[in-house]
This record gives sequence, structure tokens and C-alpha cells, in this order.
Amino acid sequence: MVLMVVGHIAAAKSIKNYITENYPEVEIESIDCIEYINKYINKISTEAYKEMAKKTPHLWEKIYTKSNDGTLAKLSTTSNKIMAIKLKNLIKKEKPDLIISTHPFSSQMCAYLKKKNKINCKLATIMTDFHIHNQWLYLPEFIDYFFVSNSNMKQDMINQNIPENKIFVTGIPVSQRFQENFDLDDIYDEFWLDKNKFTILFFGGGEFGLGRDTAYMTLKAIIRLLRDVQVVVVSGKNKKMNKNFNELVDKTNSTDRIKVLEYTEKIPELMSISDCVVTKAGGLTITESLTSHLPIIIINPIPGQEEENAEFLVNSGCSIWIKKDDNIARIIKNIYRHPEILEKMKKSSISLAKPNATKEICDILLAEFYDDI
Repeated sequence: MVLMVVGHIAAAKSIKNYITENYPEVEIESIDCIEYINKYINKISTEAYKEMAKKTPHLWEKIYTKSNDGTLAKLSTTSNKIMAIKLKNLIKKEKPDLIISTHPFSSQMCAYLKKKNKINCKLATIMTDFHIHNQWLYLPEFIDYFFVSNSNMKQDMINQNIPENKIFVTGIPVSQRFQENFDLDDIYDEFWLDKNKFTILFFGGGEFGLGRDTAYMTLKAIIRLLRDVQVVVVSGKNKKMNKNFNELVDKTNSTDRIKVLEYTEKIPELMSISDCVVTKAGGLTITESLTSHLPIIIINPIPGQEEENAEFLVNSGCSIWIKKDDNIARIIKNIYRHPEILEKMKKSSISLAKPNATKEICDILLAEFYDDI
């Protein structure tokens, strides 16, 4: 059996790793479809999104909202039809039995190719957010499986006349490392942390950032108000944010309790020793946090899909969303001084977590080809 995974890199990687480890007889290839089709387009579109999300987030919100239907939706699907031509050539070369899409664009391309009888394999779409958007649902009659993160999404899709037997509430796939049993003492030692202190994991940067002012002021409030708390700040690829955070830590003489990291592959380890996480509302980080049973404090989500994610999480009880006009210091202090709030949020995280999402998705998809599952 030949299988292709196309789309969102992290989710696709989780699927590929699980199948490689558990189904060695399956030939699998993972493709970043936009990068494969045109590296220049990928770079331009990524940079445009990055700049818009950071500098004009409300413009991005309008584009996101309008792309749910109307002219922008047609423009998106039309451009994807054009780009699908090159993807078709790869699919014909590889001859997969099944294609798993973890990005709406790749899902659109494959559905279009199937409609035109250019491909005839099974198609599966894994949605990597907590709210549906119609970009995921282009030509749904040609998609054989939909995997979603929660039952609300399933009901919304049923309301749009998508057959219930196509929709599976599995959660979003993340690395199996988030289920490992780590030696916690080793992790505390590695990062020079005190195992007796309350620990916050703070995602302050990343490729798109959180918004300089909100992230900076939130960390500043934590340093000033919560002197017996330690924080691991992950700035990712955001060099400017990393510089600002390090300057803040030096200025406040808090190097003993604030650890600023750049990119790290040890997020599962860090989540295993954390008491809560501060982050924007990206689908993958949120899923990792839920899998690690962490209360989530959301700051500055990007308008559109991240705000929809944030709203879902707040309504589910596992998250607090710090908004523009909120008193950051008061909210942070109130959460810490009332551990029952965090405990309630943790219980909600546990109830939402779907740690076996990757396994469940793979087993459902491969059950048709293997009788012994």
C-alpha cells in the first residue's frame, strides 16, 4: 500500500511517524504541497500572512471571514485548481491508495482532481483547528474521511449536509512524545529549574509572534507580581522578541527564575513539568497543551481561526483569554492566588484532550486495508 500525507507539516509528521513505526509494510511519503508546487509562491504567501497577522490583524480577519464564501473563496479555490496540475503529476507518479490532507489548500486540490477523474484514490482531511471554515469543505462529496477536533465541528458539518459516517471526532494529531513518561528531575536539572516552584511555560515568539506589546507586558507582569514563580519563555525564531525578553530579564534581575529559550525540540519535556501555559491560540500548540493537561492562558490570538479557537477553549472552561483592554497584572495575579481556578481549568483540559488522536486516525484509515486492526 502507498500512502501520501500532504499539508500542515507538524500534523503530517505525526501521522507519518506513527505509520512508519506501526505499519512498516506501508510506503508513505510526506509532502508540503505548496512548497512542492512552487517554493516562490510558498515564500511569498507565508511572508504576506506573517506581516498581515502581525501588523494589520484586522485586515487578515476580514480576509479570513470573507473567504468563508463569496469572491475570495472562489479566488482561493480557483488558484488551487491551477496549482493542482503539478500536484496531479506527483500523485500519478506515486500512485497512492490514500491521500491524507492536513491543510485546506491540499484538501481542495485533491478534491478537485478527484472530481475531474484525474485521481481515484481515497481522500482524507484532518482539520487542524477547533472551528470549521468552509475552505476545508470544498467539494466534500469527493472526500472520504473528515477528522475533527470536537463534536461541535461535527454537528456544524452535519448541518451542512455532510454525511455523518464520514466525520470522526478524533482530535488533532500531535507527536507521540507528549505521552511519554519523562524523568522530571532530569528536566528540572537540564533547564536549571526549581522543582518546588510553580512553573509557567510561556510561548512568547515563534515565527509569527504574539504581538510585541502584549507578550512583553504579560511577562513583565508575571516577573513583577509573581516573585515565587518560574517561567520558561520560548521565543522560537523571533530574534527581536528574544532580544526584548532577555533585556527585560536582565533589567529586572530575574535570571534565576526566568529562562529564555530560542527554538527547542523539548516542548513535550517542558510541558510535562509545567503548571500552565501562556500562548496564542494556534491549533497545534493548543492540542499539545490539552494533551499535556495544562490550563491555557491565551494572549493576542490572530483574528480569524485563532480567535475562534480561543472562543471555543474559553467556553469549554480550560482557558482564560486576556484581551486588549484587560488588566493583565490583575488577571495573572488572580489566577495564581486562586489555585482552584487553575485546577478547574486543568480538569477541563483533561476532558477535552484526545491524546490518542494520531493512533485513532491512522487505525481508522488503514482498517479498510488491514483486516487485523
